[in-house]
Amino acid sequence: MANSAQARKRARQAETRRARNVSLRSEFRTAIKSVRKAVQSGDKAQAQEAFAKAQKVIDRIADKGIVHKNKAARDKSRLSAAVKAIAA
Repeated sequence: MANSAQARKRARQAETRRARNVSLRSEFRTAIKSVRKAVQSGDKAQAQEAFAKAQKVIDRIADKGIVHKNKAARDKSRLSAAVKAIAA
């Protein structure tokens, strides 16, 4: 356990940040799952709408550094390919 006042404060701040990061990471995963579910159902319009919403979430969370920007780009690319594959 932290002994100095500074260390106690840093521990409090770390816990607050951890809770926020967990929440944002969950939002990130949920956005991806919603697109995958729409793609699975085969409804192209719903999938495109879900993808548009997911893109905003993914970019916002990558900008905050919760996930790496390359992971965000990779996930967006794969989701986009899945949405495009519905038409084929």
